[in-house]
Amino acid sequence: MTPAEPAKAKIVYVVGARPNFVKMAPVVAALRARLPEAAHVIVHTGQHYDKAMSDVFVDQLGMPQPDHLLGVGSGTHAQQTARVMERLEPILEEERPDLVIVPGDVNSTLAASLVAAKLRLPTAHLEAGLRSFDRSMPEEINRIVADEFADLLLAHSDEALENLAREGIEASRVHLVGNTMIDALVACETRFRSLDVAASMGLEPGGYVLVTLHRPALVDGPLLGSVMDELERLSETAPVVFPVHPRTRVRLDGRATGGRVILLDPIGYLEFLSLEADAGAVLTDSGGVQEETSYLGVPCFTLRDSTERPVTVRLGTNTMLGLDPAAIRHVSLLRRPAERPHITAWDGRAAERVADVVADYLASHT
Repeated sequence: MTPAEPAKAKIVYVVGARPNFVKMAPVVAALRARLPEAAHVIVHTGQHYDKAMSDVFVDQLGMPQPDHLLGVGSGTHAQQTARVMERLEPILEEERPDLVIVPGDVNSTLAASLVAAKLRLPTAHLEAGLRSFDRSMPEEINRIVADEFADLLLAHSDEALENLAREGIEASRVHLVGNTMIDALVACETRFRSLDVAASMGLEPGGYVLVTLHRPALVDGPLLGSVMDELERLSETAPVVFPVHPRTRVRLDGRATGGRVILLDPIGYLEFLSLEADAGAVLTDSGGVQEETSYLGVPCFTLRDSTERPVTVRLGTNTMLGLDPAAIRHVSLLRRPAERPHITAWDGRAAERVADVVADYLASHT
């Protein structure tokens, strides 16, 4: 049965960091198609403000131009969160949406959840229920708060459902929809595979290591020097390609790299996926990259003590190294699995399920 159509609803989507755009783009497209009469308002907080970290997704993923730009920029967790709250509050007061959708676990997500809760506006949390069980990670706090206040918890895996049930979240608020980041990857696969970025750089498919590191524990302190030393050591075995976050580039302070370490400026989403799909291995501290490599069947090594995506470890596609630069020595070009692993609801149709859940909710609340 097709859910009833709500009349002239208004939805506000809050995005701010690179992973948010990837997760939200399929949802915006699905809801605009599902609810063409609704008002769809996009707020870009500017938590990621470099063009290659945000604007490129408007071009490559077809996200509409934001209706509101908050321009919060960088800063401490408290500074970023406070700026988003201060600048988002008057927008939500003016828009008075029927639903605010927040993705993931970044500071923009925490701030939007708090502002909406204080204004008594309903929220939907996309990617609800993920837990690393490590509260030293700021993202873990952000996830817990967003889930606590959300009216709709849009879970992306069976284990997310288990986490929410364990925390006593009412089952009526929880919906298994799947992983919209995989939706974006599936939709773009023909395009990114045609780019052959590795070949254009003179790299052999399967013969290099792709690196993505951005968490403060690794790149904002004394560990960064050791990380770079280990990457240079690794590059004696295979070329190392490292697209560098703007904040990390500043921390490197012009350091020259030895061996075959290739430092790149931030690259577009499609270009990154092209390099990721052809890599022999990926070294990361990103949750989203753990998911993408699992779907693509590319061996992933995660430089963290914990992960909120343990399904990737159980599949055997992701190896946890711990938060120790010396562990980079365990990275190797492993043989890929013959077939892509199967994960429930990671099928390229998660956004369609989100649209159905949201349409049902709005039909009964507007």
